Amino acid sequence: MHRRRILQGAAATAAAALLPASTRASASAAAGSTDYPLAHWTPASTSNYTASKRPSAYPVQYVIIHVTQETFSDTVGIFQNPAKQVSAHYVVRSGDGYVAQCVREQNIAWHAGNWDYNTRSVGIEHEGWVDQPAYFTNALYEQSALLTASVCDRYGIPKDRAHILGHAQVPGTDHTDPGPNWDWVRYIRLVNLYSTG
Repeated sequence: MHRRRILQGAAATAAAALLPASTRASASAAAGSTDYPLAHWTPASTSNYTASKRPSAYPVQYVIIHVTQETFSDTVGIFQNPAKQVSAHYVVRSGDGYVAQCVREQNIAWHAGNWDYNTRSVGIEHEGWVDQPAYFTNALYEQSALLTASVCDRYGIPKDRAHILGHAQVPGTDHTDPGPNWDWVRYIRLVNLYSTG
């Protein structure tokens, strides 16, 4: 049953990718301005990201994987607080893989701690703590991999570790996430499995 839901989600993502761009844009606006059809619009404060016109203003070349070090609801609250000066494009909830989109992909989320990488990436936060692997559930891995596959397919990003990065890999960062408990082999395998390309 669980596998069927994953496959149905992948099919929905693939079907949405086949729609003409104008139809996708209209459907996105009607659904609350999500770029990814399985996400739910949960907007960050406009004080916490930079408006842009990506990919024409900047190419989108990376997906950056984060771990929140907070609960899902606290993370969303931080992104909605204009004093925090931080955001990511998406947040994935641990227990069920629910995906919230907080910043449109055309805009520059402030997630990487490096302006150059912010301009060229989509940031995905995952509920949990780097030292608590129980938060990295099957649902979180599967729904996040579906999302990452969709982002990579839409922007032509190779689905490998040179382009799907951990926050700790961003030059100049002092972060360690997603940490040693994140299963990169499993994750990259799922991203490639769920690809519509």
